[in-house]
Amino acid sequence: MSDGHLFNNILLGGRGGTNPGQLRVHSGGIAWKKQGGGKVVDLGKGDIAGVTWMKVSRGYQLGVRIKDGLSYKFTGFREQDVGNLTSFIQKTIGITLEEKQLSVSGHNWGEVDINGNMLTFMVGSKQAFEVSLADVAQTQLQGKTDVYLEFHVDDTTGGNEKDSLMDLSFYIPNSNTQFVGDETRPPAQVFLEKISSMTDVASSSEEAVTTFEGIAILTPRGRYSIDLHLSFLRLQGQANDFKIQYSSIVRIFLLPKSNQPHTLVVATLDPPIRKGQTMYPHIVIQFETDYVIENNLALSEELLATKYKDKLEASYKGLIHEVFTLVLRGLSGAKVTKPGKFRSCQDGFAVKSSLKAEDGLLYPLEKGFFFLPKPPTLILHDEIDYVEFERHGAGSTSAHYFDLFVKLKSEQELLFRNIQKSEYSNLFNFISGKGMKIINLGDGKNANGESHGIDEDDEDDDAVDPHLARIKSAAGVEESDEEDEDFVAEKDDEGSPTDDSGGEESDASASGEGKERSKQGNLRSSKAPSSSKKRGKDGDAEGKKKKRQQQQQQQKKKKKKKKDPNAPKRAMSGFMFFSNSERDNIKKGNPALSFTDVGRALGERWKKMTAEEKEPYESMSRADQKRYKAALAGYKSGGAGNADSDDDSRSE
Repeated sequence: MSDGHLFNNILLGGRGGTNPGQLRVHSGGIAWKKQGGGKVVDLGKGDIAGVTWMKVSRGYQLGVRIKDGLSYKFTGFREQDVGNLTSFIQKTIGITLEEKQLSVSGHNWGEVDINGNMLTFMVGSKQAFEVSLADVAQTQLQGKTDVYLEFHVDDTTGGNEKDSLMDLSFYIPNSNTQFVGDETRPPAQVFLEKISSMTDVASSSEEAVTTFEGIAILTPRGRYSIDLHLSFLRLQGQANDFKIQYSSIVRIFLLPKSNQPHTLVVATLDPPIRKGQTMYPHIVIQFETDYVIENNLALSEELLATKYKDKLEASYKGLIHEVFTLVLRGLSGAKVTKPGKFRSCQDGFAVKSSLKAEDGLLYPLEKGFFFLPKPPTLILHDEIDYVEFERHGAGSTSAHYFDLFVKLKSEQELLFRNIQKSEYSNLFNFISGKGMKIINLGDGKNANGESHGIDEDDEDDDAVDPHLARIKSAAGVEESDEEDEDFVAEKDDEGSPTDDSGGEESDASASGEGKERSKQGNLRSSKAPSSSKKRGKDGDAEGKKKKRQQQQQQQKKKKKKKKDPNAPKRAMSGFMFFSNSERDNIKKGNPALSFTDVGRALGERWKKMTAEEKEPYESMSRADQKRYKAALAGYKSGGAGNADSDDDSRSE
C-alpha cells in the first residue's frame, strides 16, 4: 500500500470480547474494520493523543489513546511490525511510540495511574493490568480503607467471551502518599472521589433521562418500557429485561412502513444482545407514525450546556418516533440512517417480499439492503458479489411476481421471493445505478446466455424488462445482427451478455441481437424446463440452486461455434454508424461511464435526433446494405462453409 500499512487478523479488545478485523495505519490516522462488517473504529490524526507498544501473549499490542480520554487496544502484530510502524507513525502522525513493560511477577501491591478514563495498576515501573473507568457502574467505600468498583453487566457483554470482569476492590491504607487525605477525608475517600469524577456511576443509580412506556418491539418480540439513561438503555418487559450499553449501538435506522401507519426504528448492535442461545444483532422497535408526544428530559442545565451541548434539548414535542430517535442519537452518539432516493411503484420506501418463509419489507438504502421485521437482515452493498432476477414460477398467478437472488462475497446466498412485478423497473434501476453486478443484465440472461431471469415469452407480460425496452425504443431502428469491432469484453463489464459464437458485441447489442438470443434461450428452455415449473408455485430455493449449478456445468462443456473467417461482414444500420462516430466523444466527456451506460446515452441521443440529422447515417447504412448483398452473393457462389450456412441464411 502506497499510503500506510495494512494488517489483517488484528483483534480489537473490549468488554464485548475480542473481535478480529483489518487495521490500516495511514497518514490521516488509524482505521479498524471488523471482519465480516459491523463495528468500525476510525481515529483521525488530530484526535490521537498517544500510542504505545506492549509485548503480550499473542504477539504485540498497539495501544491508542485519544484526546477525549478513551483508549483502544489492537492485538496481533508481529515483532517485525514494531520498527516499521514506529517510524511511520512518528513521521506521518508526529507521535513517538512508547514501549510499555508488562509485569508478570504476580504482585498485587503497587501504585495506581489514572490517565484519561483509563486506570492502570503499576507494579514498580511495569503495568500489571488496565481497566476502563467508563465501564464502572458503581463505586463504594467499604470501611475506611477499601474502595469497591462494580462494572457494567449488560446483555452485550461477554458475547464472545466466557468470563467478564464483575468487580474490583482496592485497599488504600491511611499511610498512602499518592492520595493524600486528612482527618475527615482518608486517602481511600480521596481515591473514591477521583474515580467517581471519571465515571458515569450516576446513570445506574439515578432515574432515567426519559422513558417511553408500552412500546411494541418486534425483535425481540414483546411490549417493553424503554428507559434511556446516560450511558445505557434498558428494555423492561413482562418476560424479559435487557440492558444495552450505548457503546454497543453501531447505527440507528429510521424506516417508515409502506402504506401502513407505523414507523420502524432499528438499533444495530455490535456485539449483539444474547438470551440463551439466541442472538439479537438488531432491536426492531415499532411506533405509531402519527402519535405526537411532549417529553422533558431529566438532565441538569450543566450537563446540557457542557456534555450534551448541540446534541440534546431540555424538552421535545413532536412525533414519537422522531423524538425517540433524536434523544437516542444524542445520548449514544450513533449515526441515523433514513431511506434514500429509492421509491416503490406506490411511492413507498420498500417493496414487499419474503425471506426464509417470513413475509416482510425489503428497504433498498443508499449503502445497503435491509429486510424487516423478521429475520432482520442487513446487507451492505460492498458485501454483495452479484444479484440475479429470477422468475418465481410458471403459473398464471406467480407470473405477477419475481424473485431477487443475492450472492455475497462470503458465499452466503439470500433469496427474496414474491416481489410484485410492478416493482421490477424501480428495483432494477436502483441496483444498476449502484453499479452492482447483475448476472442477467437487461435481457434476463447471464453472461453465458443462459436464461435465469424473467422469461420474455410470457403471455401475461409483453415488456417484462423495461430497461431493454427503453434501449430498443431509444435506438429507433429494427433489430440488427450487426457486430461492433471496437468492443472487447472485459472483466468489469457488469455482467453484460457476450456472444456465444465468439464474435464481438455493439452498444446496441441488447437491442440488436436480443431477438436472436431470445430464440436461442427459448429453445433451451423447451428442452430443459425451468426448476420453478417442476416444483410448481412454491418451489424451494435449494432446487433453484441445484438447477443453476447444473446449467453452469453444462455451459462450460459446450464448445464455441466456429465462424468462417471468409464470410462477408454484415451490413451496419444507421444507428451503428452513428454510434461508431460518437462513442469516443461520450467516453472522453464521461470516462467513468460503463459500457452499458454508454450504449444507453447513444440511444437517447439517437432518439432525439430529427430525420434530417439521421439521414447521413441512414445513407451510409443503405450503401453498406448494397455492399453486403453483393459480397454475400459472391461468397455463396464461391461455396459457403456448412458451419456458417445457417448463420448466413438467418441474416438474409
